[in-house]
Amino acid sequence: MKRIQILLIEDNRLLREGLTAVLKKQHDMNVVETVGDGENIMMSMHKYKPEVMLLDLGLRSRNSLNLVKLVKKNFPSTKVIMMDLIPLQADVFEFVQAGVSGFILKDARVNDFLTTIRSVAKGLQVLPSNLTGSLFSQIVEYAVNGSKPSAIIDSVRMTKREKQVIELISDGYTNKEIAQKLHLSTHTVKSHVHNILEKLSLNTRVQIAKHVHISESYKIAADSTSLLGE
Repeated sequence: MKRIQILLIEDNRLLREGLTAVLKKQHDMNVVETVGDGENIMMSMHKYKPEVMLLDLGLRSRNSLNLVKLVKKNFPSTKVIMMDLIPLQADVFEFVQAGVSGFILKDARVNDFLTTIRSVAKGLQVLPSNLTGSLFSQIVEYAVNGSKPSAIIDSVRMTKREKQVIELISDGYTNKEIAQKLHLSTHTVKSHVHNILEKLSLNTRVQIAKHVHISESYKIAADSTSLLGE
């Protein structure tokens, strides 16, 4: 059986050794090398040309995003999987655009961890589970694969008022300022913000602002979003 050749880059020694131990027990996986500081990655890539690279999103020694771009430029066939505790949606978008094929949460179950590696090795794209099926995951798909924006538009319906609130949040207005600008009570604005977070699968106002500014793809979708009654 052909084994998946894996290069592991993780600067936390305990986590690196633990992950290596788990991977080495798999009959269909082979860890060709583990790297701790991020400095010798390109040398390892040239030496082993791994099928899958597991990369810590928060490497202390260098910019992980630039590293992904460099790897994909020189080794386009290598599948890159990012590892992080809770990746921000903005990070997910940027890394997928750079060529990343999957994400693994560092607190994921072992089976999920292994399934992600096997799926990516087969050519599938794996997003964090909390984004699967969300509007954001479809925006990522649109930006990367050129899917029709209708898939994004159909996945969410914003009221006219909710869209106004989103735009004001992205401009930096507080709930109180939004209430004054739209002649609403602060309680009503909070209710709109809650609904927006639910619809966009987000957690904070800051994420809403990032979501709006994340890409031209989102702006295309937002400008075409169905406007229902207030």
